[in-house]
Amino acid sequence: MAEPAAAWPSDADLSRCVRCGFCLQACPTFTATGLETESPRGRLYLMRALADGVTLPTSNALGHLDQCLQCRNCESVCPSGVPYGKVMEQTRARVLESKAAPLAWKLRALFLREVIAKPARMRLFASGLRFARSTGLHSLSEKLPLVGDQAILAPRIAKRPFTDKGVLAEHPGADQRVAMLTGCIMPYAYPGVHSATVRVLARNGCRVTAPAAQVCCGALHAHAGDARTARRLARTNIDAFLSEKPDAIIVNSAGCGAAMKEYGDLLANDAAYREKAHDFASRVRDVSEFLADLPFEAPAGRVDAVVTYQDSCHLAHAQRITSAPRAILRAIHGLRVVEMTRPDRCCGSAGVYSLTQPEMSLQLLDGKMADIRATGADTIVTANPGCMSQLDAGIRRERLSARAVHVIELLDRAYGAG
Repeated sequence: MAEPAAAWPSDADLSRCVRCGFCLQACPTFTATGLETESPRGRLYLMRALADGVTLPTSNALGHLDQCLQCRNCESVCPSGVPYGKVMEQTRARVLESKAAPLAWKLRALFLREVIAKPARMRLFASGLRFARSTGLHSLSEKLPLVGDQAILAPRIAKRPFTDKGVLAEHPGADQRVAMLTGCIMPYAYPGVHSATVRVLARNGCRVTAPAAQVCCGALHAHAGDARTARRLARTNIDAFLSEKPDAIIVNSAGCGAAMKEYGDLLANDAAYREKAHDFASRVRDVSEFLADLPFEAPAGRVDAVVTYQDSCHLAHAQRITSAPRAILRAIHGLRVVEMTRPDRCCGSAGVYSLTQPEMSLQLLDGKMADIRATGADTIVTANPGCMSQLDAGIRRERLSARAVHVIELLDRAYGAG
C-alpha cells in the first residue's frame, strides 16, 4: 500500500493555542534558556508560519524545532488542549519529506529506520556497544576532554540480552492473559527489567507471552518525523499482538506505551488498520497501571532504601499516569520515599535527544541531579529505559553512590525477599 505524503498540522490543531503562556514554565528548554523560540508557544507560532509559507524552513528555524524534547509537559498544563506532540511530529514529518530537510535529520531517520528498526542490525549494533564497554573503550572515551560529556550519555549494554519469545510464564488458572512488548532498546540495555516484569506478572496471576513477530514500537521514528516507518512498525505489531487475543498488552517502557496507545491516531487514515489500531490501543497498559488496577499482591518482603521517583515524561504527561508507580512504592515495606521538587521535569534523555542535543541534555541532567541530591535518596526509581540510562549517566558523572532502577524491579525484589 502506498504511503500518503506527509501533511502539515491541521489549522484546527494549530489554532487551539491561545498564547496564554501557561506552557512556558512547564517547558524545560524555555526555563533553561528564557527564549520564547524555545517554548511550546513560540514553536507553535513557528510551525504555523512554516505551514503557511510565511517562514522558510531554514537551519535556524528548524533548529528551534529540533531543540524540543517532545516531553509533552506542556500538554499537561495547556487549558486549550493543544495536541502539541502530534503537531510537532506532523511538522517534522512534513519537513523530513521535503527538499529542505537538514542532513542531520535525514541521517537520524536513516539510523533509526535501518538499525533500530531492524532486529538483526540492532543486535549487531548492541554487540558493538557491549564490546566497547567490556574492553574499557567506553570508560576511556568518557574521560577524554572533547568527547567525555557526550560519551557518558551513550547507553550501556548488558552482558546478556533478553531474547525470550513465546510463552514466558504460565500460571495455573491464570486470571489474565497478557502479551508483553520486548522492544528494541530494553532487551539489550536493561534485560533485568523484562525478567522482573515477567516474574511480577506471573506472581499476580498472569499468563505472559511475548509475540515472536513483534518489532520496535516506532516511537523514536514518529518523534524524528519518519511517520512512514512508524506506521509500518505499528501495523506489524498490531498483527503480531492481536493474533494472540490478549486481555492486555503490557509495556514497561513509558515512551513505547505512549506511542502504542496512540496507534489509532497514527493509522487514522488507514482503512485496513483503523479499527484494529483502536482495538490494539485499548488493550495497551503500562505495567504499573495494569498492576494497580488488578490490584497487585502486596509484597511481604522488605527493601530497605531511601528512594525518589522520577516521573518519566511519556508516562506522566502523555499517558497521565503518576499515582500507579507511587502506589507500588508505598506497598513495599522498608522504603522511604522522598519526592523531588520537580519529579516530572524531563531529565534530558528524550529518546535519542541526549545524543543529538548533548549540550541541552546535560544542562537538564545537571538540574535533575541537583534535585535528586537534595532528597538524600540512594535509589532513583523511574519507568523508562531512556530515563534509566540518563540517570545512570548522571550518577557516573557526579560519582554518586546511588543507582537507577525500574519501579518493577523494586517490586520484584520485595517479592523475592518475602
